[in-house]
Amino acid sequence: MTTQELANVCRQVRRDIINMTANAGSGHPGGSLSAVEMLTSVFYTQMRVDPKNPHWEDRDRFVLSKGHAAPCYYAVLAEMGFISTDEFTNFRQLHSILQGHPDAKKVPGVDASTGSLGQGVSIAAGMALGAKKLGKDTKVFVLCGDGECQEGQIWEAFMSAAHYKLDNLTVLIDNNGLQIDGTNDEVMSLGDLPAKLRAFGFETIEVADGNDLEQVLSALNTPTVPGKPKCIIARTVKGKGVSYMENQVGWHGKAPNEEQRAQALKELEG
Repeated sequence: MTTQELANVCRQVRRDIINMTANAGSGHPGGSLSAVEMLTSVFYTQMRVDPKNPHWEDRDRFVLSKGHAAPCYYAVLAEMGFISTDEFTNFRQLHSILQGHPDAKKVPGVDASTGSLGQGVSIAAGMALGAKKLGKDTKVFVLCGDGECQEGQIWEAFMSAAHYKLDNLTVLIDNNGLQIDGTNDEVMSLGDLPAKLRAFGFETIEVADGNDLEQVLSALNTPTVPGKPKCIIARTVKGKGVSYMENQVGWHGKAPNEEQRAQALKELEG
């Protein structure tokens, strides 16, 4: 797939995020929009998966640790053919497979149920360690939020990933600088995040613009260092692609109304 074709997928994913959250009248558009390029690139260019056989034992694994970005996840899965776009109208509705946070028992292509922040890296590290123990070449990817990195369990998982030399694990951090209550620096400063990850034993790659496909792909395609887990820290824009949402903390967990939906979709026509 060319970069332009991938960009077209990203544009459609953004439109799907807007429609899902507007349909439901709830959800988390801001942090879904910031993660689009990373999540799309991982699924389309890095992972060995089969939408026709979502439980294939030898597939690669993905964990959405920031589970509230589920609209982005669902949109990518639909683009790949794991689920039908018809499900989008049921997002966050009672008995729908597409709940506000991903449910591995209901959604083909979802490897872990997530939502309680701070737990995803532990799950992913366990998957990566299990693959190592079984002698499999499975790759595991996990996407975290930067605000989520204020959780202690994240750092325990980072420590264990390095200890067990999980070079089959890639952690992506969506560093959009905002969380539900304000900026990361206001709530709980993360300090020098790249330096901390390097100190914890990760091969750490900084991406200046995590909404630029070429930069994201370059980071993902960086060769693995034997014995070292990889971490990609990507600076992104919360609400990316929708002018009135960009860098606005208020759009963390608020859905667009009909007028705002129309404006967003118009901006995302390309």
